[in-house]
Amino acid sequence: MGLLSVIVPCYNEEENIALFYEELIKNDSFFGEKGIEAEILYIDDGSTDRTVEEVKKLREKDGRVHLVSFSRNFGKEAAIYAGLEHCRGDYAVLMDVDLQDPPSLLPEMFRGLEEGYDSVATRRVSRRGEPPVRSFFARLFYKLMKKISKTEIMDGARDYRLMTRQMVNAILSMQEYNRFTKGIFGWVGFRTKWLEYENVERARGETKWSFWKLLIYSLDGITAFSTVPLMIAVVAGVLFCLLAFVMILFIIVRKLIFGDPVSGWPSLVCIILFLSGVQFFCTGILGQYLAKTYMEVKRRPIYLIREEI
Repeated sequence: MGLLSVIVPCYNEEENIALFYEELIKNDSFFGEKGIEAEILYIDDGSTDRTVEEVKKLREKDGRVHLVSFSRNFGKEAAIYAGLEHCRGDYAVLMDVDLQDPPSLLPEMFRGLEEGYDSVATRRVSRRGEPPVRSFFARLFYKLMKKISKTEIMDGARDYRLMTRQMVNAILSMQEYNRFTKGIFGWVGFRTKWLEYENVERARGETKWSFWKLLIYSLDGITAFSTVPLMIAVVAGVLFCLLAFVMILFIIVRKLIFGDPVSGWPSLVCIILFLSGVQFFCTGILGQYLAKTYMEVKRRPIYLIREEI
């Protein structure tokens, strides 16, 4: 069938490098039957442990292993883009090195391509093992994105996805600095088959995604693929202008009828504080979009390479 590029972003994952490799090569017999050659691209995202050394050990015994090491930590999105840019395969698959993306699904994913799909993506049907608070906000994020964005983002979707070269090239054509890969997958389109599986916990080590990192990442996704927050600011401004106009009429009428003296300063202070909060909130939304625009127009590289093998 051709060449398969296995793209594996990793950051401080020395414990999982060899484990992932051992699980992946269990598919060698399947690759041989299908006439598939494989290359394994470990994308080191500026690790500070022995991740690079572990990859080099694998390279010594298997020439299919390749390494791209960043000059510093640029983030998983940059690592994904670098992997897609450096891969040579007719097909490419993105996988996490912690084995939460089971390599055993690859044969079934290839069957999806044989059925005529351009990509085969995976989604978790459960979040067993995750903190309840994280699971709640993750589901809330996907529900929100479905309502405010025209781009399809599947609930529970993983980055684990097998793609044709045509789809890879389409993704690479989107060279924006602020990247949200799950949204990019949906935006470029192509026929996609979804595979569902139960959540798999990390093989070793701890996740690098804290709650706050995931929260910031979700905000990046919202601002990258929806302008609805800007419309919320506009609608809020219009509603409060109408409310202010109604209140002015009410005060004038009350003064003419009852001759009420000036009173109610505590409620006035509350109203001022509330409206000030709404103004700051709307200004913050504008600031997020302005910050993204600022980073885009600088045209900085998405990543820098320190070493490549």
